[in-house]
Amino acid sequence: MKVILKTDVNKLGKAGSLIDVSDGHARNFLIPKGLAVEATPGKLSEWKTEQARLKAKDEKMRQEALEQQKKLQGKAVTVEGKAGENGKLFGSITAAQIADALEKQHGLKDFDKRDIKLDESIKQAGDFKISLKLYPGVQADMTLKVTAAQ
Repeated sequence: MKVILKTDVNKLGKAGSLIDVSDGHARNFLIPKGLAVEATPGKLSEWKTEQARLKAKDEKMRQEALEQQKKLQGKAVTVEGKAGENGKLFGSITAAQIADALEKQHGLKDFDKRDIKLDESIKQAGDFKISLKLYPGVQADMTLKVTAAQ
């Protein structure tokens, strides 16, 4: 029996997936618990329409990420940190500080700090390479310039 999953089901699939399961599993478990609906012709046409809409939305988000990548690739972002002698920072530069600087300097709004990849912990003034994950498979490589404030 073909069913459309309403929610993620472990070892079966994610919400919105069209899967084939045994009749007993569908009738006795998935449908009564509200985890799936039977794939009738009407439901299948709704599912296909929804899948097309999601694919178009996904492609639009990918294109926006590619445009952002072109704008950000190779650019620099500057973060200031309190430092002592020899440019050694008190503490380290965090991804949250970098995300705030990206918003102020490049207008990158609502950027998640978890999408900033640092090669190493930044505890010294200088230039460092960072990567921004803009979308799955799309990333922008930038330079982080850390300046020392006395």
